[in-house]
This record gives sequence, C-alpha cells and structure tokens, in this order.
Amino acid sequence: MTQPGGGDPRVADVRARLEAAHTASERPTEKAAAKLASQNKLYVRDRIALLIDEDSFVEDGRYANSRAPGLPADGVVTGRGTVDGRPVIVIANDPTVKAGSWGARTVEKIVRATEAALREELPVFWLVDSAGARITDQVEMFPGRRGAGRIFHHQVALSGKVPQICCLFGPSAAGGAYIPSFCDLIIMVEGNASMYLGSPRMAEMVVGEKVSLEEMGGARMHCTVSGVGDLLAHDDAEAIELARLYFSYLPGNWRGPLPTYHAEEPSAPLTRASVPERESQPFDIHEVIDGLVDEHSFFEIKPLFAAELVVGFGRIDGESVGIVANNSAVKGGVLFSDSADKATRFIWLCDAFSVPLIYLADVPGFMIGSEVERGGIIRHGAKMVSAVASATVPQFCVVVRKAYGAGLYAMGGPGFGPDATIALPTARIAVMGPEAAVNAVYANKIAEVEAAEGVQARDAFVAARRAEYEADVDLERLAADLVLDQVIEADALRDELRRRLNYAARRDRHFSDKRRDVPPV
Repeated sequence: MTQPGGGDPRVADVRARLEAAHTASERPTEKAAAKLASQNKLYVRDRIALLIDEDSFVEDGRYANSRAPGLPADGVVTGRGTVDGRPVIVIANDPTVKAGSWGARTVEKIVRATEAALREELPVFWLVDSAGARITDQVEMFPGRRGAGRIFHHQVALSGKVPQICCLFGPSAAGGAYIPSFCDLIIMVEGNASMYLGSPRMAEMVVGEKVSLEEMGGARMHCTVSGVGDLLAHDDAEAIELARLYFSYLPGNWRGPLPTYHAEEPSAPLTRASVPERESQPFDIHEVIDGLVDEHSFFEIKPLFAAELVVGFGRIDGESVGIVANNSAVKGGVLFSDSADKATRFIWLCDAFSVPLIYLADVPGFMIGSEVERGGIIRHGAKMVSAVASATVPQFCVVVRKAYGAGLYAMGGPGFGPDATIALPTARIAVMGPEAAVNAVYANKIAEVEAAEGVQARDAFVAARRAEYEADVDLERLAADLVLDQVIEADALRDELRRRLNYAARRDRHFSDKRRDVPPV
C-alpha cells in the first residue's frame, strides 16, 4: 500500500536501512576511533584517501553482510581508483570491524577484486591490517573453491603481470600472512605491523617457546633479519607515500610502458676520485649510485637487510632503471645467501616489468666456510646466477673495482650476454685476487723458499709471482681480447650508460623455448 503523495513505505524502509549501513561503514565508532588514535593508526577510508587521487575511488560491495550487526562492509573496503592518474585496484582491511578479520563475504569481495585485477590487468594495492580468519565462519570462507585459498591462487597468477604493493599497518596473521608474501613490495609500519603464521601464544602452547610479538614477527625483525619486509615506515602516512613512490617507477602492467619523468642531473656527479683506487679500501657504493641517477631518484629496496648488496630503482634522464650494486663498506661486499636472494627477487621484478638493469660490481666473490656451506650458499648463489642469465631486459655490467670468481657471473659478467661490459680504470677481473691466487698455486714453494733462503727471499718470490698474475689479467689485455666493451673514467659513465640504454631499448626479449625453468631453491 502506498503512502499519501505516492511514497511507498517499502522503499522508504529500504532507503533507511541502506543509509544506516552506509553510515556504519563511513566512519569508526567513537570507541574504535579512540583505539585507532591510541595506536597512531588511520581509519581505513582515510588510508585510501591518502593513496588514491581525489574523487577517483569507486567502491564495490559496500553493503556486504549489512544485515549482520557490527560488520559494516564485512571488514574490507574494495574498489577501483587512480594513483597519479593510473587505474588501480584497492583492497583494504578495516581493523575496526572484528580486528579486520575475514568472513565469508570478506573473502568473496577480495576474490572478486583480484578477479577484476586479472581480467583488466590492473595493479593491486593491498592495505593490510587483519587478525586473520573468523573461526565462526571457517566452513563458509576457508576450504571451498571460492574460499580464502582462491585469493592466493589469484595473487600467484597476478605475479609479474601487474605490480602488487602491500602496506602492512597492523597484523597479518596465520594464513593471511601469505597475502603480503605474494606481493612485490611489503612496507611495514614499525611498532604496529606484524606477520606470523603462529602467534606467540600458539608458539608457547605448541613448541614451548616464549617469545614476544615483535621478536616473533614484528616489522623491524622482518625488515632486518628475515628479509620478508622490504621497507620500514614510521606511520601509516609514510607507508602510503612510499607505496605511491615505488609505483612511480613501474608500468601499470607487464605490457605497459614505463612511466617517464623530467630529467634531472645527479645530486653529486661522479669524478675520477669517486672510486678509491686501492681495492682493499672500502667505500659506500651509494656515492656511485647517486652520481649515476637523476637527483634524489634512487629508491632503495630492503636497505636494512643484507646491506652488503644494494638494490633499488633510479632514473637516468627521467627513465626507470634497476640497480644491483656490491657495497664494500658492508662485509667487504662479499655475497652471502641473503644477499643472493635479495638480488634474485629484484632481478625477477625488473625483468617482469621491463626495467633495464645496471650491475655495479665490486665483489670479492661469494662467502666461503662451513657455516655458509651448511646454509646452502651454492643453491642461493645459483638462484642469483640463474636470474641474471634468464633476464631479457637490457643489462649492463659495470666493473667498478674487483669482480672475482663467481661474483663476476652473479653481477652480470660477459658470459651472460649483457648489452655491454664496461670497466672503470680501477677494475680488476680474475678468478680470485692476486694474493689468494699466488698462495693457492705456490703455497708449498713459498714455504720452501722461506725455509731455504729466508723471509726476504720469500717476499721477493711472492712479489714476482703476483706481478705475473696481475699482468695476466691486465685491464688493457681484457679490453684487447674483447672481454670488455669499454673502459671509461667514472666521470663519463653516466653519459655512456644513458646512450647505451637508449639503443638497448630495441633488445629482443626472447630467452628460451620451454614450458618453464626449474630454478634452484
């Protein structure tokens, strides 16, 4: 029966209920807002507003589970928007709704959002703050074909197809911890973010271990020890700013062009004095990187993890490049299992999204000793070498100083078909350094000379053998034998790379015909 004036009470009722549901997910309750403030957290919609261009967000499934009390939008906000004018998918947990936990409708919304990302090849920004699955909903949301497992399946399908960027503002617990792990970049807010498969309470119950949440899976632990986290942020706003900045180096999907920006000169141009001539003198490779890339354009990834190797994005003349560089200021620049893993994933990332790679080699090789052998350094090193070998983007090996043994291979040396191998006059390429080589070959003879003729005769013998070794691997000889494509002073390196990058853009991207490789793990 209609109301006077033509109004229908049923429509009025629907409007009232929808308005109430809309309002319930518009802002947190007073109690929830106070809790967010005490944790120095932003509300989910405020996080999205910082990420997305103004007035660009279109939301899906806002009324999910609206009939259940206390579950506005079922604890997750999903939709589309633009970041710097480029379309993206956003999936954002609402920690004020049952601690951001997942119910059946939560999972369905996330599955639909990832399906849209696959269908339209759109980047995905994951704003994660979730206590994991609701046990009360486990049958509806956990085991089925459109259960939580489908999310991970879609993430794997999205990997390398579109950028997946995760800002972790709070917990990501149990199975939910795999959402960040499948992303290309994980930014963790210190003091709030955590990832763990089993909580400290569960660890105590199951394995008898007493451990704090920070020790178990805190942001700093993951960014310094495990390497699961990539960047540490001070608060929600910084995490979102870092996510936007990272996205500025990448295309929207694997088919798209890289974004370009106004060219800038380096903050401190390289000079002939930038690289110490004595290979035993450590120095910070960031100085070389800053002299190569446009001013303030270097975006380092995993700076707190395996710092003997530096990886990150930069720009040369406004164009994105990936940098892989040994840092002799940390552990002599020796490659360890962690640094090999760090490089491998970054090389895969650059290759997936067509970002050219520049290797800055100053490496004595891979670490040796029983501890690293037991830790599987051979298979970790093989991962890095296989990543270098199979990458089809333009690649340039710049030998800054030493490149010894398998370190040369891991840093994109001549045998791996780089577009060019360039050396500075400070460079040395050999199976090993002269001191180690002479000792390895002449150890017994050195001992005999010392025993028969004394220390001075021994030192003279060692010096003569070292001179022979150095003459054998002389830099001019390597250039004459076409091992090197160019020997150039540091102050000319940026211009040389800039020109070569321009020509290498025509490079054939085919590597090998097969179903897939079987990489070392």
